[in-house]
Amino acid sequence: MNKRYFAVPALLASGALALSGCSAGTTASADSSAADLTVVATTTQVADFTRNVIGDASGVDLTQLIQPNQSAHSYDPSAADLTALGAADVLVINGVGLEEWLDDAIAASGFDGVTIDADTGITISEIGAGEDHGDDEADVHTDEADAHAHDGGDPHIWTNVQNAETIVRTITDGLVSADQGNASTFEANATAYTAQLTDLDEWIRTNVDTVPESERLLVSNHDALGYFTAAYHIDYVGSVIPSFDDNAEPSAAEIDSLIAAIKATGVTAVFSEASLSPKTAETIAIEAGVTVYSGDDALYVDSLGPTGSAGDTYLKSQLHNATLMLESWGVTPSALPADLQ
Repeated sequence: MNKRYFAVPALLASGALALSGCSAGTTASADSSAADLTVVATTTQVADFTRNVIGDASGVDLTQLIQPNQSAHSYDPSAADLTALGAADVLVINGVGLEEWLDDAIAASGFDGVTIDADTGITISEIGAGEDHGDDEADVHTDEADAHAHDGGDPHIWTNVQNAETIVRTITDGLVSADQGNASTFEANATAYTAQLTDLDEWIRTNVDTVPESERLLVSNHDALGYFTAAYHIDYVGSVIPSFDDNAEPSAAEIDSLIAAIKATGVTAVFSEASLSPKTAETIAIEAGVTVYSGDDALYVDSLGPTGSAGDTYLKSQLHNATLMLESWGVTPSALPADLQ
């Protein structure tokens, strides 16, 4: 089995954490036509990063396209989404081919503003760098399918907290260029938020380091945590859906291979994801005789959660995820830094 060392931040939020940033819903001013700068962000994560940079800057309107627990892979823009995109001055995207629908949406909406690509300056993991369940034929099929869907590599760049810091810097630079009048506000907000991200990364790293590397084993719903596992030297044993695309379906052979890998490595838990059905993950956990984390204990990966959930902001989702992983390894996490409480 190949070990996978990628980067990602994950942690847990028990109850309602008073972390900075708004919930992951669409943010818009009472009258967006009166805004001096109109911004559209695609995914829940880049929208949350953008929201934190904008903060209380005057005259800025932000619209989020993909909603909580909605798949970025299967998203289909509505007429209202296309109208908002067509009127936008700035578009913030994840990049790495995640928004497969973007070119068509831009053409249909007539958007001609500035695009801020969140993947700028980030080292992208290649297709095929993931787990090996021992089924070479299945792995080849998966790699070909992923390569077709995401020619640029693994698009889940936000799962690494240090990548998130780079993304925030990229968004800040883009907004400052677009709106010099709010430059000082954007910079101050970005500085404060980046300090929280840095504390988050250090908190995760410190706690994960208490677990022997041989016991840092992870199985999740789909192949989306590569950057996370690399950052904290976690052995990514496999995924229920062996693909970057959460709409893919595992074959019977792939399910059997994953169950065998779980039993062989000593994995103690299978993690479902809040935006995906937990049924297959639950079945695999039962067959392998391990714990399944689903429902309120599911991870927030492809999407942030709805307002009031444990994952309605990036910070809260990472705290939620990391805490559950640590719990599955028998670790009680240390107290959170003051600015994350």
